[in-house]
Amino acid sequence: MLTEEQKNIYSKDGYVILPSVIPQNNLLAMVNDLNQWIEESKSQKNNYGETKNGKSRFDLEEGHSANNPKLRRVANPTDISEAYRNVLFEGPAIDAIVDLIGPDVKFHHCKLNIKLPGMKTRVDYHQDQPFDMHTNDDHLTLLVLLDDMNEENGCLKILKGSHIGPRYSHYEGDEFVGKVSEKIQEICRRDASNIEGRAGDICLMSTWCLHGGTANLSSKPRRMLICDYTSADNFPLMPPIVPADETGRIVAGKATRKIRFREGILELPKHYKSDSFFGAQGQKGTVKDSM
Repeated sequence: MLTEEQKNIYSKDGYVILPSVIPQNNLLAMVNDLNQWIEESKSQKNNYGETKNGKSRFDLEEGHSANNPKLRRVANPTDISEAYRNVLFEGPAIDAIVDLIGPDVKFHHCKLNIKLPGMKTRVDYHQDQPFDMHTNDDHLTLLVLLDDMNEENGCLKILKGSHIGPRYSHYEGDEFVGKVSEKIQEICRRDASNIEGRAGDICLMSTWCLHGGTANLSSKPRRMLICDYTSADNFPLMPPIVPADETGRIVAGKATRKIRFREGILELPKHYKSDSFFGAQGQKGTVKDSM
């Protein structure tokens, strides 16, 4: 599916953008489910919905209300939606992933990041793998644009080539804060490239790429589906922070008992207590309903 040029771009820059990959019927089905979840969130005051390890599935930004819903994350929508399973377990996006880390590929976990108009949610610069260390680097993130995405509505920003640079610490002292130091943040804010596109486009990104994004300053939503995949011989060094029902599912090729290791020293994360990584990065949300 990918051309040699697209493969070379991924190898050099750490990411590649592919237009019009998600079929329109699949895209509409996912957006319809998400619109329903946003509507349902209006009746909630606190984070809600149970996941496999007890964290809330639906994460709300501080100030959420029925008149001003601020649903900012849905953990593992594949657990509760056939529409998301149909896109993330088969189809053209999987074909593209196989071209980069295949032939044997497994699903790890997924989430929806949501920036509705007027929300303050941002993403401080970070690398994905320090949240979820694995035995080798055949590990990428699929990003599916559910809306048109541009700088005004808080598009993703990636620092080109950062996947082959340092493996940065995401700690401040002994606290895992889920982002790199302010010095590196400044470099990213200055030099990162905007990832802009239309609904249905995808971006394939190495989990070692430095990336982030600003708040949505527009009148239009910016909603993005994010999913991690690995080669079949790549195994997590600790359980996922928010495991999916289908974590480890083979989506292409076959499973293996053999584990492939890379050389090097890695810094393991600490599992944060908040329901999503926005809390780990210091962004306020609602608290989980204890009832």
